[in-house]
Amino acid sequence: MDFKLLPLMLLLAVVTHGPTCTAKPISLVERCWCRSTINTVPQRSIKELKFLHTPNCPFQVIAKLKSNREVCINPETKWLQQYLKNAINNQVN
Repeated sequence: MDFKLLPLMLLLAVVTHGPTCTAKPISLVERCWCRSTINTVPQRSIKELKFLHTPNCPFQVIAKLKSNREVCINPETKWLQQYLKNAINNQVN
């Protein structure tokens, strides 16, 4: 046996028979879509609003603008709160 190959085989034996790691990879599903939010978006530039609520993330509002850019809006914004309130009232009536 070639003695240059012995350290490589020893390393492979240790790696394959060593303890396995118990850490779990971070899933893309568990990541929040909105990492930061903005407070000021001209309402007339919004084409579409999406609302996301996942178990590991707070309530998220994503606005698709007429320029096809998507931005995250702060859910505490006054006009957005009024919009949601009106939408809920319309659903009840």
